[in-house]
Amino acid sequence: MSAAFDVAALARLFAEARGHRAKLDDLPETARPTSVDDAFAAQEATLRALGADSNDSKAIGGWKVGAKSTEAPIQGALLPASGVHRSGARLSMQGFGKAGLELEVAFTFSRSFAASSGPYSDADILNSIDRVHAAIEVVASRFAAWPDIDKLWQLADLQNHGALVVGDGVPYDEAFPFVSPSMSFTYDDASLFQGVPANPARDPRRLLAWTINHAVSRGLTVEPGTVITAGSYTGIAFPARPGTATGAIQGLPPVELHLD
Repeated sequence: MSAAFDVAALARLFAEARGHRAKLDDLPETARPTSVDDAFAAQEATLRALGADSNDSKAIGGWKVGAKSTEAPIQGALLPASGVHRSGARLSMQGFGKAGLELEVAFTFSRSFAASSGPYSDADILNSIDRVHAAIEVVASRFAAWPDIDKLWQLADLQNHGALVVGDGVPYDEAFPFVSPSMSFTYDDASLFQGVPANPARDPRRLLAWTINHAVSRGLTVEPGTVITAGSYTGIAFPARPGTATGAIQGLPPVELHLD
């Protein structure tokens, strides 16, 4: 973390913006992250500013992770338990401001990965996948000018986390077509997505080891049942009015989100 970086001040700004449904126009000089480590420290401090202890693994409801391509760096963010919901959740559209919706595949695990342990191998982690889920991510920023915001600021802001809605899971099957599963994504029965679904990281399972090893390297335990959502197959869609989003991925139970 940079010497002049006031991580607690940035976390307070993020927490206040969430609590008051406000948007930030800028950041004070001393609250601007200048490195990836600054941004990750801000994520954990934000959880504390929201009233939870990032050292309490139950306060972390999940993780989001992604990469812009198969060669691009992997980036992720912890998700507060209060931001992770079951299918059928009703959320206030006004609570997010400009909200984008993405359809993703998420994973849960059958074991814990202890803080300060690891690193864990890909085989350790793939062999521990318990269930696979369809998930709708609500992408929302604390910044008024988003998406035209410094990438480190976005990473610090829980990588633009608004909410995550997770469908029921099915047992993990390595034969599932993770690269390009058949799917539909609708909003009040109108399609939000056309074309061939594709995750920019290609197979999202390759992101899981990075996420778990990132967590434990920072002293954060990944508990059984913790959700990792691993990038959009559909791009991002911005609904203009309240309605119901439904994601259907072949082989997985559907996921539904009501925006009021």
